[in-house]
Amino acid sequence: MLRRLLFGLIIMTVFMFGTGCQRPQSNVEENGSPPKTVEQRNEQKTEETAWTFPLTGMPAKEKAMQRAVAVMINNYPAARPQSGLHKADIVYEVLAEGDITRFLAIYQSEQPEVIGPVRSARDYFIQLSNGFHALYVCHGWSPKAQTLLKSGAADYVNGLFYDGTLFWRDRSRKSPHNSYISFENIKKGAEKNGYAFEEEVKPLPFFTNDLTNAVKATNIDVVYSKRSYAHVHYAYDGTKYVRSSGDELTVDRETNTPIAVENVFVIEAIHRIIDDYGRRDIDFTSGGKGYLFQKGTVQEVEWKNVEGRLLPYKSGVPLGFVPGKTWIQVVPNLEQVQYE
Repeated sequence: MLRRLLFGLIIMTVFMFGTGCQRPQSNVEENGSPPKTVEQRNEQKTEETAWTFPLTGMPAKEKAMQRAVAVMINNYPAARPQSGLHKADIVYEVLAEGDITRFLAIYQSEQPEVIGPVRSARDYFIQLSNGFHALYVCHGWSPKAQTLLKSGAADYVNGLFYDGTLFWRDRSRKSPHNSYISFENIKKGAEKNGYAFEEEVKPLPFFTNDLTNAVKATNIDVVYSKRSYAHVHYAYDGTKYVRSSGDELTVDRETNTPIAVENVFVIEAIHRIIDDYGRRDIDFTSGGKGYLFQKGTVQEVEWKNVEGRLLPYKSGVPLGFVPGKTWIQVVPNLEQVQYE
């Protein structure tokens, strides 16, 4: 009997001390919410560290809800160097009239203080902008672009109506190469017109391609005409492709930051002159041949228009972009492109 009593006392003592050393479990978090399960905590941790910008694939601190903004930027020699190009996620370079190209700079992950010089709209640039449901920013328009924009084909802010308010003129340059706008003023323009300025942007495909059979290519030349100002060159520095135009490094006017990107995508598209002024129609729907330059290599690819976006494919299989910035060069013929 005595043994049983001692044994019972020992058990009770162990139980009391064991439970006494434990912190009572609360049924609420510190913020008053019910406690999260292990699975919920892991899911939260994954979400907090998995955000990326949709058009660069680069890490973001939070879910990016900035609407894409597409700005028409002048590339006439008198407009160089431009402002804000280095912060664009994607830039299309496409012929306008003659051998002069224009840029469609698409911003989402960064918001430059100064962008320009801003130039007039063309219908095929509107088409490219709509692939990202971007707010389209221009200063002036061609007859066909005017018809499209006035019919509601895209949300837009046009310097024709905001010259001296949202847009300003740089007196050190001559018109039409001196119209500029800030990202803050673009936002004001969206508010004035009742356009949404926040939305979820569908991401580009970012994944690693098989480069086993890719050809080494560290220098790229895109020749839009025999004139030197229409020559584009990219030199791979081991990480990025550094851009030059007309034998001069392409830099930001305000900061002197060079244009350096992770992807150079060159596509061949059918060009057709449609009026006496030399304006063009460019076929961005039929697809065609192209080159994809990544990590110092080149692959011969096809391009397809997928919901308004021009994307690379190989043997019918989609290819991915390297996380970072992308420049898309559009040419009438791939013979205008050389690499080594």
